[in-house]
Amino acid sequence: MEEYQIGLISPHDGGRNIVYICEKEGSKSKILRISYLNDRHLEDYLGELEYIKYLFNHGGSVSNVISSLNGNILEKVSFNGNTFFVSLFENAKGKRLVENNFKYREGAEITEYYYNCGKVLGKLHQLSKEYTPVHSRYNFFDKYNENYIDELIPDTLSLLKTKLKEHIKTLKNLSRNRENFGMVHFDYNDGNYSIDFDNGQITVYDFDNSCFSFYMFDLASLWTNGFGWIQFEPDPIKRRKFMEDYFKIALDGYRSETEIDEYLLDKLPVFINTSIMENIVDTFEVMKNNENDPVCDEELMYLIKCIEDDIPYMGFFSDIYSCDTPFEFEVWSV
Repeated sequence: MEEYQIGLISPHDGGRNIVYICEKEGSKSKILRISYLNDRHLEDYLGELEYIKYLFNHGGSVSNVISSLNGNILEKVSFNGNTFFVSLFENAKGKRLVENNFKYREGAEITEYYYNCGKVLGKLHQLSKEYTPVHSRYNFFDKYNENYIDELIPDTLSLLKTKLKEHIKTLKNLSRNRENFGMVHFDYNDGNYSIDFDNGQITVYDFDNSCFSFYMFDLASLWTNGFGWIQFEPDPIKRRKFMEDYFKIALDGYRSETEIDEYLLDKLPVFINTSIMENIVDTFEVMKNNENDPVCDEELMYLIKCIEDDIPYMGFFSDIYSCDTPFEFEVWSV
């Protein structure tokens, strides 16, 4: 990295890595990631990076891993009693939507973007169906199980605990095979891919949460990606119509690369709730890691309410939803 200008990328709440952009005149920019928390191990990092290399080498639209001068995709560094895992990636061409003020590329219909979101994800899932890891990432049920819910969620939220454990049982009863369960991104949203605004190509990155799970989990994330385009619409009928049209186009893109079982597709509300569960678990993990007392803010309380009261589709079509304060409730403490 000699002669590169290295600048810190501002971290987000709950971020588990320190990330830098590395730039040099006449060269493609790179992304340097330094991981230091004890919630990941060598096997986890190697599993993630090997999966990314596999996807890239087989035509997946992802930011490739760059090997070190030692020829390693991961370097382990020990310093002052601390262990750091260092990896380097190509910087994706283009920008995130937020960096372009949520404006799509000039001269193209926004439906092109919806379709491409599904198409890129479908290609990744199709490649995953043929993927056999050397270093394996964790299985969804290794983490999301009844014991961990009991340990993590405060006893004061007893109904939430019960509902989440029931939800896990529902997922365990679903059939699993190579066509519906494999390596997934597990955080597929417009913050984790860039768009080349010359041609609309999407490049995916940040596989830090990747694991073996149902492909429907990523499809549920694809569904919720549509929220932002219609979240301020006061009419729930119009919101529902938009989401139906949006997801149909995204699914057309997805199916241009791979198939999804109709039986599981009918379970979309179940996997949207799985996404809510992941969000809740992640929030309480951050509180625990920061040694903070559990406090439910507006967004967390909203998600908890959806689970406790069995409100489908993240409440987007229900009375619980307010277009003035999307996905929020008043503050309360556990």
